Amino acid sequence: MERSQELGAPAAVELPQGAVRYFERGAGRPVVFVHGLLVNAELWRKVVPAVADAGFRCVAPDLPLGAHELPLRPDSDLSPAGVADLIADFLDALDLRDVLLVANDTGGALTQLLLTRRPERVGAVVFTPSDCFESFFPPVFAPLPKLARVPGFGLLTAGLLRVKPLQRLPVAFGWVAKRPVDARIVRRYLDPAWRSAGVRRDLRKFVRQVSNRYTLEAAPKLAAFDKPVLLAWAREDKLFPMPLARRFAGAFPDARLVEIEDSYTFVPEDQPGVLAGHIVEFAGVMAD
Repeated sequence: MERSQELGAPAAVELPQGAVRYFERGAGRPVVFVHGLLVNAELWRKVVPAVADAGFRCVAPDLPLGAHELPLRPDSDLSPAGVADLIADFLDALDLRDVLLVANDTGGALTQLLLTRRPERVGAVVFTPSDCFESFFPPVFAPLPKLARVPGFGLLTAGLLRVKPLQRLPVAFGWVAKRPVDARIVRRYLDPAWRSAGVRRDLRKFVRQVSNRYTLEAAPKLAAFDKPVLLAWAREDKLFPMPLARRFAGAFPDARLVEIEDSYTFVPEDQPGVLAGHIVEFAGVMAD
């Protein structure tokens, strides 16, 4: 499947769970981008170039969240904790150190679990609007774990989301991106689950096990992560409103919150230049 050249060079790494594809651009301190459900590294295609040009090594993996092209081994642990460990294994396999993680949506929940389980390689985190506390999933997507137990869930989900008029519904992309996502990118998100039974299996395994017990259990443990944290949050976010962001910032001992205008949850889609600027500035302040 064609992928955005802006992400950099494609590669794959073998992990205990299976092969994971990723994209790499630039050199310097590693910045690893963590996407959410039913998207892949393409989410970061408009952010990576500016961050790489500022002197950072940008690494964007396709995580096994339903839009990945390489199915994992059938016995892989794809619970939220299992995927958090997979991200840690990915950092280990590439020997990335003092990593700046940049997370969005479901990826933010997985990053929180990583911070409470295997934080050793993480030097700082940027959270864009993300699942946290009771909102894993947020209310509009809360039925998904039960629906994932229905036979044909993955194929039906990918099929319905391929229908363009449905893409702007709140239960699709309507409440995550303020403006329509490029049709080519939507296809890159949906085609893997449409075409591959293995990808659909991975998607079902993950979604069935999502529960806010993971984020609620992680929340009090976040106080032990004393590295810098930036919350770059969309002021108009419909899924994760600003009061939730302020509460989330309070869970960390060293966190700062900035508001981003004219954006919903997918800040990398709606305001990529603004987000890239915040990432670069944050990394620069940390280096001083």
